[in-house]
Formats: sequence, C-alpha cells, structure tokens
Amino acid sequence: MTTILFFNRWTAEGVTVKDRGLRPYISVQPRIVPKTGARYIGNRFHKSNVFIVERLATKLMDSGHRAKKHLISSGHNTGKKNLALGIVEEALAKAEQKMKQNPLAILVQAVENAAPREEVIAIEYGGARYPKAVDVAPQRRVDLALRAMTQGAYQKSFNKKLRIQDALAEEIIFAAQCSGRSAAISKKRDGERQASSSK
Repeated sequence: MTTILFFNRWTAEGVTVKDRGLRPYISVQPRIVPKTGARYIGNRFHKSNVFIVERLATKLMDSGHRAKKHLISSGHNTGKKNLALGIVEEALAKAEQKMKQNPLAILVQAVENAAPREEVIAIEYGGARYPKAVDVAPQRRVDLALRAMTQGAYQKSFNKKLRIQDALAEEIIFAAQCSGRSAAISKKRDGERQASSSK
C-alpha cells in the first residue's frame, strides 16, 4: 500500500490527536495537495473532514478581521489558495527544521494547546447585559485556535521586515511549546481568565 505524503514531503503516520474532545474534529488524513475544492460544503460539520493543514491555509486567506474591522488588507492572498498553501508548506518546513519533529505533529500539538475551553458571552436580563462564562464547542475550539494563530502571525509580520512564513512558523512552534510568546496562547489565557472571573 502506497503511503500518501502531504505536500509530497511528509507522512502523517504516527500523528495522533491527544485531546479526546478534539479527536473527531481534527482530521490528520493526509492529502498530497491539501485542496478539496469545497467538496464538503453544505454538509453539517463538514470542516471536521478537511485535513487540518488545509484548514490552516484557508484561515490564512482571511488575514485582517478583528471583530468587524478589517485591520489588515488580505487583498494579496484572498482567493489564492496556492499562495496560502505555499506559505503553510514553508512555515511547516521551518518548524520541522527547528524542532526536529514531524511538522504535522507540531501543528496538531499547537492547535490542541491554543484551543480555548471557555469563553465569555453577554446575556441580557432585565434590560442590562451581563457577562457569562460558557464552554466552547469542540469544532469552534479548533476554528478559534487556527484563527488566533494566523492573525497573530499576520500582526507580527504586517508592515515589518519579518516574512509571513517565518512569523507563522514561530507562531506554530510557540503554540506547540505552550509559550506565552504565541499570540494564540496569550489570547486563550486571557479569554479563560475573563471566563473564570465571570462565573
């Protein structure tokens, strides 16, 4: 049986998701070219069937939103999946070079570490709004982790000398190490701290 190598470089053998809650929602089934072309669109929980590397590349194509403000223009990469995949491939190669591990294992570890468990919502009661802590759904946990990692990388590299490939590689490595230097880990800790104080 032929082993499928994603990006025709790396194998997914031996890579597992340790977090039981996230296991059904992070797909580590490799694709030579991680580009499904909206094959799962319209299906409920379709994102769970998409290879995690492709989901990271898709998040890279929406670089600028924070709340409803488009702070960083994504005009240079919106709709250009091949460009996003090239950035991801180079970032994973840099992460592998630095950590001497399978880059898919590093990415999965980073997503698990950066996925928030609780968040704060506002509920309206008697005309006043109150913050309330709620558990985050597992698929949303993965989405939030990927979004925080890609937007953190763009904020580090936008209008700076640091390239997006290097910024994304750093973000993945720091998140895998659970370091506070990762934007995703910092955001997760802040959100969980606010949720803890809203109980």
